Amino acid sequence: MAKGLRGLKLKTRMTLILGMIALLQTGFVGVFALNYLSESLEEQVAERALNVAKTIAAMPEIINAVEQGNTEYLQPLSLKLADTTHARFVVIGDRLGIRLAHPTPTRIGKPMYDDEGDFNEPALLEGLPYVRKAIGSLGASIRGKAPIFDQAGEHVVGIVSVGFMLDTVDTIIARYRTTLWGVILCAFLFSILTAVWFSNHFKRAIFGLEPEQIGLLFEERNATLESIREGIISINAEGLITTFNQAAVNTLNLSDKSLLLGKPIQDVLPDSLLIEVLNDGEPQFDQEFWLGDLCLITNRLPVRQDGKIIGVVSSFRPKDELDMVSRKLTRIKQYADSLRSQTHEYSNKLHTIAGLIQIGATNEALTLIGQETANHQALIKLLVAAVPDPILAGCLLGKYNRAHELGLTLSIDPDSHMTDIPSRIPREHLVSIIGNLLDNAFEATLAHQGTSGEVSLTMTDLGNDLIFEIEDQGAGVPLAEQERIFEKGVSSKQESGHGIGLHLVYSLLTRIGGYVTIDPGDQEGSRFTVYIPKHTPSTDPAKTMGESS
Repeated sequence: MAKGLRGLKLKTRMTLILGMIALLQTGFVGVFALNYLSESLEEQVAERALNVAKTIAAMPEIINAVEQGNTEYLQPLSLKLADTTHARFVVIGDRLGIRLAHPTPTRIGKPMYDDEGDFNEPALLEGLPYVRKAIGSLGASIRGKAPIFDQAGEHVVGIVSVGFMLDTVDTIIARYRTTLWGVILCAFLFSILTAVWFSNHFKRAIFGLEPEQIGLLFEERNATLESIREGIISINAEGLITTFNQAAVNTLNLSDKSLLLGKPIQDVLPDSLLIEVLNDGEPQFDQEFWLGDLCLITNRLPVRQDGKIIGVVSSFRPKDELDMVSRKLTRIKQYADSLRSQTHEYSNKLHTIAGLIQIGATNEALTLIGQETANHQALIKLLVAAVPDPILAGCLLGKYNRAHELGLTLSIDPDSHMTDIPSRIPREHLVSIIGNLLDNAFEATLAHQGTSGEVSLTMTDLGNDLIFEIEDQGAGVPLAEQERIFEKGVSSKQESGHGIGLHLVYSLLTRIGGYVTIDPGDQEGSRFTVYIPKHTPSTDPAKTMGESS
């Protein structure tokens, strides 16, 4: 049956189950009520029969007539008493149980037990009144029997049996049974209507899904949560944690999942802003959140139902992972730009050399080859001497070629010196910082000066800091904009996708304890000066001035 029910729709199942429950409940109550009513009525009839029998047995004229065996007197009197008390019969017997009065005259003079199957011993031998239910010659009845004592009240001289027929009780029970079945039917119909209404309401609450579909979605939801590398935590309207995944447990360094489920979010994350989103309903995207020494990038979105906020979902992952991806993309872009610049530059020069050879200008071709070789040899010699770190040197060589491709000149101060780069500074951070600042300088110079512009780079590691100065020939940075230049998404360019490079520079410098300043250039444009301490600073010295173009 259970298997058959599972094949039905939820609405049908709920209707059948609720209807059957109501039917069983009302049926059980009905049967109990009928039985209780039947027993109560029988007890009342039995008590009445016994009281009538006692009353008759105590009548003096009955006592005298029984002692004398006066049937002629007792017979009409018993009929009159039966009619007066609405009893079905009144039977009177002597001390041996021989009938002295009976509704059927032919049974007078015969023993009472041959009709009732009862020897009347409690009344005749013990002098005790009692009740008996029996089927006699007149049908099923409840009989109250009382002993008749002599005038002195010492000896039993006879017995009175008063009977009330049970057909009256059956008639009353039948009437109540009909009424009760009607009530049961009405209750069943009401339960069916209630079940239909409740199932419709329930179906709307679960978006019309079947229980099996909900179970499948629940399993899919768990699998989806566990497949996401970001940590996921959600809370309900009371601020209690209702959902989380393993990534959240790992990120929060919790060894036991039971520490999360059902606990207030403030107990797990005291500085969490989920309660703020729960109260104001404003989503938050890409927000930095510090958990001890761990910086997280988090998103928080309110969950609404019927326009009411019922919870908040938050996703978060360590900022290091995002920075690592950003750095990898930056390096790939730098390598691609370097290769593209070199390919483009050397392709042009090869075509020029080939043309000179074809027209017979071999001396000019040799001179051009020697000049290019000398320029690159001088740059390589400078980088080898001043920047022995291969990663930084490769970045600068690539940016040099990129400047040539754009028609610009990247001038590296020959007195530059960058040999004492401490191992605590990640080379990826350094390359991202210098590379993004040079790209920003190229764009600013090209936009203001065109292809005749120049960008200069000076480096020194004297003292306690690594210092890089990058000067462009752009339009400069207004003082009013210098407060916002390193904010994410802020840029003077109108195209989308800008305002990321300088924000990354600021973030990386902050992480390694450095800072950057912006000053006007010697002629025009801006000078970005980067200071990176060689040793870990005791306090965060991050300073920011200026804006990106």
